[in-house]
Amino acid sequence: MKIGFIGLGIMGRPMAKNLVKAGHELYVNDFHKEAVDDLVAQGATAVANAKEAALASELVITMLPNSPHVKTVALGENGIVEGAHEGLVYVDMSSIAPLVSREVHDELAKVGIPMLDAPVSGGEPKAIDGTLAVMVGGDKAVFEQVAPVLDVMAGSVTYVGAIGAGNIAKLANQTIVAVNIAACAEAFVLAQKAGVDPEAVFQAIRGGLAGSTVMDAKVPMMLARNFAPGFRINLHIKDLNNVLDTGHGVNSPLPLTAAVRDMMSVLQGDGFDTDDHSGLLKYYEKLSDIELRPGEPEE
Repeated sequence: MKIGFIGLGIMGRPMAKNLVKAGHELYVNDFHKEAVDDLVAQGATAVANAKEAALASELVITMLPNSPHVKTVALGENGIVEGAHEGLVYVDMSSIAPLVSREVHDELAKVGIPMLDAPVSGGEPKAIDGTLAVMVGGDKAVFEQVAPVLDVMAGSVTYVGAIGAGNIAKLANQTIVAVNIAACAEAFVLAQKAGVDPEAVFQAIRGGLAGSTVMDAKVPMMLARNFAPGFRINLHIKDLNNVLDTGHGVNSPLPLTAAVRDMMSVLQGDGFDTDDHSGLLKYYEKLSDIELRPGEPEE
């Protein structure tokens, strides 16, 4: 299939590479020339903007940072809307506000472009190995049409409901991930402060009820003090802001989400906003005046 792919960041670049490897014909665009050149070296074709990507393609995929970027790429000058043609489908795989997904969907529908919102979970490692979880909202017939393409990038692809439902599912996911990471940081700092090796505690509890995919992915990073971004704190702040805005709009209480959002704000103020979200550990280290080290319980 001929696919336009806009947004070649931490997640988008490996996702696009997997599509090329699967034999799809990609037309790519990003602000970062190095990312575009990397995809061109893999066999993709560079285009100047989203309009050109749309005109060349049967399907356009975007993987962008936030709602304003999606609106600009989809509806702005030289956007997807200007490349409308019969048979074109748009899938936004960014994590954005559900109301924005619905707004963009409605505008594109006026020129005959069906849209799905299909945010992902799994971070850079799962983007690289093509095992992301994809949650999809939109017309089910359109979903069934593009599902084989989504499968190339995913370990699971789930249809959730009407447009915006994909991003509602992603907001729920981001709340669970954020609170889970914070709980892990809190618990392992407790272990060290209480004089027990946090590495030993991790091995002891990971196979029990407390064990989780989040724990297995993020606690080893904490123990190794490896905060290279698989998913940056500033992007998780964006997602939690969308969670809180959506929750307020439907009168759904979100006290845990608000608390972790505030922790991340502290880290942002301390200059750690481009760290991986496992860097929530630093919030607890600051409060506890320790540095988590396996094999070095607090004396």
